[in-house]
Amino acid sequence: MIFGCSPKSESHQPITLHPKNPHYFLFRGKPALLIGSTEHYGAVMNLDFDYIVYLNEIASSGLNITRTFSGAYVEPDGAFGIKKNTLAPGPGRYICPWIRSKEDGYANGGNKFDLSEWDEAYFTRLKDFIVQAGERDIIVELDLFSNYYDTVQWKLSPLNAINNINRVGDFRDHKEVLSLKHTGLLKVQENMVRKIVHELKDFDNLYYEVCNEPYFGDTLALRQWEDHMTSVVVEAEKDFKFRHLVSNNVANNKKLISLPREGVSIYNFHYARPPVTVGMNYHLNCVIGDNETGFDGIDDSKYRTEAWDFILSGGALFNNLDYSFTTETEDGTFRLEPGQPGGGGEKLRDQFRILANFMKSFDFISTKPVNSSGIRISDQSGLMVTGLSENDEILALYLHRKAGTAAMSSFEIELSAGAYNMIWTDPEKGTQTVASITSKKKEWIRISTPAFREDIALKIVKSD
Repeated sequence: MIFGCSPKSESHQPITLHPKNPHYFLFRGKPALLIGSTEHYGAVMNLDFDYIVYLNEIASSGLNITRTFSGAYVEPDGAFGIKKNTLAPGPGRYICPWIRSKEDGYANGGNKFDLSEWDEAYFTRLKDFIVQAGERDIIVELDLFSNYYDTVQWKLSPLNAINNINRVGDFRDHKEVLSLKHTGLLKVQENMVRKIVHELKDFDNLYYEVCNEPYFGDTLALRQWEDHMTSVVVEAEKDFKFRHLVSNNVANNKKLISLPREGVSIYNFHYARPPVTVGMNYHLNCVIGDNETGFDGIDDSKYRTEAWDFILSGGALFNNLDYSFTTETEDGTFRLEPGQPGGGGEKLRDQFRILANFMKSFDFISTKPVNSSGIRISDQSGLMVTGLSENDEILALYLHRKAGTAAMSSFEIELSAGAYNMIWTDPEKGTQTVASITSKKKEWIRISTPAFREDIALKIVKSD
């Protein structure tokens, strides 16, 4: 399965913020935004997961980001009600940065870990995963750490003293793992970061997220630890020709970040609804992302509308958590039943492809979010509108409302004098209809939509 372990090109600058508009990315010389639908983060650490099949499906779906965990955190089978959870490898199928020792006794079977020695097989697999993603123009978000939500995850961690021969992590409280309290553990964490950063220094399709959901528990201690680990990444890369972007996972739903954080270029949220998340943090002049969805049933429309709302409000990164990817169905064909914590599947990935293609159809680098005063809603149907404008001219809009019987809606926007084509897109099916409108001077124009049931997108193009 391992095909190669070299970056595509050592001359490429890693994905970075776009110099003309840092709310978006620049990747391999082209403007970029990231839209994905990702397995539950165990692609590298779970030896039963065939990531070639998985990456082929992501690429064929027209998507360009995947999120994976380093292996420092692992889950037990059945965690969070997830069926066939890729973050819960079977006995003997778990691989992480540290090598297995000769001493039996790891909590989930096999030998304990030696935190003083690296497992080169792990780094071979990790690098090949990124190589294969890069060959498909897929960006890898590598999460170095994750919060320990309860003792069940801590009991499986190599950092727990019961699972290593080094007696590191000799305490019970899982809330102390991501803190500055235990110097021996902290040194091991720092060494892991430096090792990973060194091994991956030449990859261009990569950025780091310091920690997944570091906001459950002692938030002050977690923030201090996260700041420290962010500085470790930055310091480890200070002499590199090119440096990677660093993400902080800020909060579930929304939170105001008053000032930029040192060393951070991407601010990721989970379950980011409503789209006010982007607007309230737009002043940071960095990428705002929504890199995990879920806990909203298995219906496609919940995640489709979240994606369109987020991206059309000025976000540059949306990554759905797709539970249809498992170690037996790496092609994303696992059938989701009610009760699963989130959605996924081929039909939903097709809907994300429609969004990606919609955004590629215009110069999003030149846009900014539509000001709330730039749209007048002229009916009482509960219509919500987000959009992007260029030079204060409306360019693209997304309209949605509570699902119901197909009906028309109307709204007003201000346009300069000229003739315009209006290209309407069905976000679920991708079908398009075209209409035209003319403005004799700069004025408010009323626009009536085609009949739609839940959501519809509009691109406005000047035709003269």
